[in-house]
Amino acid sequence: MSAAVELQPALVADAIAGLSAARKTLPCKWLYDAEGTRLFEAITRLPEYYPTRTEVQILDQRGRDIAQAVGPGAAVVEFGPGDGAKAVQLLGALQAPVAYLPVDIAPEWLEDVAARVTAAFPGLPVRPVVADFTRPFDLPAHAGGSAARLGFFSGSTIGNFEPEEAVAFLARARATLGPGARMLLGADLVKEVAILEAAYDDSARVTAAFNLNLLARLNREAGADFALDGFAHAARWNPGRERIEMHLVSRRPQQVRLGGKVFTFARGESIHTESSHKYRPDRLRQLAEAAGWRQAQVWMDPEEMFSVWLLRA
Repeated sequence: MSAAVELQPALVADAIAGLSAARKTLPCKWLYDAEGTRLFEAITRLPEYYPTRTEVQILDQRGRDIAQAVGPGAAVVEFGPGDGAKAVQLLGALQAPVAYLPVDIAPEWLEDVAARVTAAFPGLPVRPVVADFTRPFDLPAHAGGSAARLGFFSGSTIGNFEPEEAVAFLARARATLGPGARMLLGADLVKEVAILEAAYDDSARVTAAFNLNLLARLNREAGADFALDGFAHAARWNPGRERIEMHLVSRRPQQVRLGGKVFTFARGESIHTESSHKYRPDRLRQLAEAAGWRQAQVWMDPEEMFSVWLLRA
């Protein structure tokens, strides 16, 4: 059975719930099908999109410091590994890691990540875990033996959660990782609005294609009939919540069918598809502490655009 077939009921249920709300939404986790993942990897290479290259720079320049702070013999559990490039970078810096466990919702993505990490570290046990890490799940009991686990949550994906959801995720991750847990967490920082908006609405329109691909996925996998030319991508800074919001804005009055229901859109009405919260260090520290973590160390680039935190349970 294909991953698309397995995920289809959850996709439909989430879409119906979100589009039935007073302010229409779609969960951002569904942006990442095979095409969405390909488009996002293209986004990370755009000149406007600073988070990936800045985090990679921190991991590269402070890798030795991070390895010393983590210590030897960690079993690395990565939540949402992307293409696996940062995992290879981190594992190469750490002292004698004992296992790598990438966690994601789609098996085919994990296969590619596992192959990449195995090629880079042939002797390292790699144990992919198919799970929705936004919900409770269990790690294989035998993976990594008795080694302390290091969670790795990069790319400021933590910013996609509402604050209370971020606390809940971090608390679940602490419980999942177990005794002696640590977390290496990437978090984007508050900065000039023009820089933020350009990062989420690039001149090449790759982010627009990424956002609109969610509607294409709903057409393909959920039997919806979205007219893709009927919606426009928009990225907006919300100063009250200090976050970028991605929306799909209806260009005209229209109706869309999905899951046996009809959804009506007014011209200018939007579907909120993703939030990306930007943090001030004190605020992120408060979120971590509310989830039972404490700050061990934090590293930033010289311009203080991005941060990488080591948290201890």
